[in-house]
Amino acid sequence: MPSRNQPVSLDAVRAVLLGLFAAVLGLAPWLTTGAQLPLQNLWATETMPDQMPFSLLPLSQYKLTTLVGLLTVGGAVAGFAVRLWAPVRRRLATWCAAAGVLAVQATAVVQSFSTVDSGLAGGTESRIYLVGLLAGVIASVAAGLVALLLFASKSPTRVALGVGLMAVPLVAWAADWLFNIAGAANVPPAVPLAVRWLPAILVGAALAWCSFRPFSRLWVWAVNLLLLWLIPALFISVQYVFGTRVHLGDAKEMLAMGRDILQATLGPDGGAAPLVLLALALGLAGAGAVVAMRRRRTAEDA
Repeated sequence: MPSRNQPVSLDAVRAVLLGLFAAVLGLAPWLTTGAQLPLQNLWATETMPDQMPFSLLPLSQYKLTTLVGLLTVGGAVAGFAVRLWAPVRRRLATWCAAAGVLAVQATAVVQSFSTVDSGLAGGTESRIYLVGLLAGVIASVAAGLVALLLFASKSPTRVALGVGLMAVPLVAWAADWLFNIAGAANVPPAVPLAVRWLPAILVGAALAWCSFRPFSRLWVWAVNLLLLWLIPALFISVQYVFGTRVHLGDAKEMLAMGRDILQATLGPDGGAAPLVLLALALGLAGAGAVVAMRRRRTAEDA
């Protein structure tokens, strides 16, 4: 059990180390590949893939969803670890863990962007490319910090909300790691199917654990189901728009393409409805079972 007599500095150091480890773990699927920068369309010189420089982040318009996973999972792991640890000085531990995560991620961002900037050809297109990547990376770091704060909380509703935020990035992160280790040719056919359905199962389990009693928690159900509907569509849209070089740098055309793809993926033919319905069914079944068990225990105690 944590003790109030334990030195504050010891809790702070442990939390910072926890954050450092969690952030490195978040980057691990990329680091285990050797961390050679992906080929760049705007690279100044013709370079073979195995001659690309070392980079702590896979900066590329084709790796945007991978970057989201690498930079958000670290924060989520740190927050969950703080929750399991349950230190007396929870707020201090949470922010010290956040400092550890941000220290690793800031180092990775500075090193990676310096590497890319030094190798790109000059010109407006390269500037737009770097600024766009930086904006996405900063947004991912911020989302990871939000996940850390949600998972570190004592509140079941906040933790459940954290699961809703992280379900899709976490599964994508795990799939990237599996593909990197085993190789695309050796991954079982069931893996893509699991990648599609696991986020819904995670969200459903979180909703069941959170329950709907008191009924004020129902807003978490609505938000989580909305995130499950929206985040996969955003992943698909971003990857498609930025993975197509035809309109790269043309903001108007990219926005129009992104809007069209997002509308299609969010529509009835986008395939999100079965995921949302599965999460809702699992949540209702699980929460109903929890309520029934509590009533039975109350009746037995009476």
